[in-house]
Amino acid sequence: MDGNHTVVTEFILLGLTDDPILRVILFIIILCIYLVTMSGNLSTIILIRLSSQLHQPMYFFLSNLAFADIGFSFSVTPNMLVNFLVETNTISYLGCGIQFGSTGFFGAAECILLAAMAYDRFVAIRNPLLYSTKMSTQVYVQLLVVTYTGGFINASFFTLSFFSLFFCGPNAVNHFFCDFAPLVELSCFDVSIPAVVPSFSAGSIIVVTVFVIAVSYIYILITILKMRSTEGCHKAFSTCTSHLTAVTLYFGTIFFVYAMPKSIYTTDQNKVVSVFYMVVIPMLNPLIYSLRNKEIKGALKRELSRKVFS
Repeated sequence: MDGNHTVVTEFILLGLTDDPILRVILFIIILCIYLVTMSGNLSTIILIRLSSQLHQPMYFFLSNLAFADIGFSFSVTPNMLVNFLVETNTISYLGCGIQFGSTGFFGAAECILLAAMAYDRFVAIRNPLLYSTKMSTQVYVQLLVVTYTGGFINASFFTLSFFSLFFCGPNAVNHFFCDFAPLVELSCFDVSIPAVVPSFSAGSIIVVTVFVIAVSYIYILITILKMRSTEGCHKAFSTCTSHLTAVTLYFGTIFFVYAMPKSIYTTDQNKVVSVFYMVVIPMLNPLIYSLRNKEIKGALKRELSRKVFS
């Protein structure tokens, strides 16, 4: 207690809409998306683990991307679904901090994994004969260590920034999850430093990973243009299309949410785009990689036929 102010111990998440009919429709849609997300990404992880043909760095990265998608979706979607069913959806102060930190962890991990996968494609196309040497077990394990270390550091900055805020008045968060911008608006005191820290941390990861992806694809493009065989060019480019699609969707929406001036779009538009990159994209990634990848489709057919005829 501080004067006439009461310390906030929980927050009210206002969610996407107040319309009762629209809430029911959105609940059904997002529940279906969530179930597809969980089953699709879990299937990807299990398939890569079971199929010896997929025991390559590219697919180990993909299985970790599926894990990050599961974590990202699980961080926000269950609470979001509850929000559609109850009149007032509350989340505890501690729960809000954990949710904010977990989104920071899995969001950063996904950025770094996409950059690692771009580097993997660069090595495979530019030096195919040396691929197994340059992308040895030691190398991709080191890249995974960098991925989760970066996610942990980002989550630490996010969590510390949240717990450095002091809430003593309104506790209604105008979002469907504990996002930092609406939380900052509720803080009682000067938040200049806590507000900058997560932005700097996440911004640094985004800039570095986008740079790695851009450089990797510049060299990939140069290599493809030097190829004399049309079939070789097509094969090299086809190995990158799934990854390019995933990169464009993920970083495109992140750029809209966090880099565009706030005056250009409304809070409701921000919510819709946030739904896309936190709820929809984790569902799309396994579909993007499985539908366009012959090795994954082949491995899936082999495993299914093995189960049927065993």
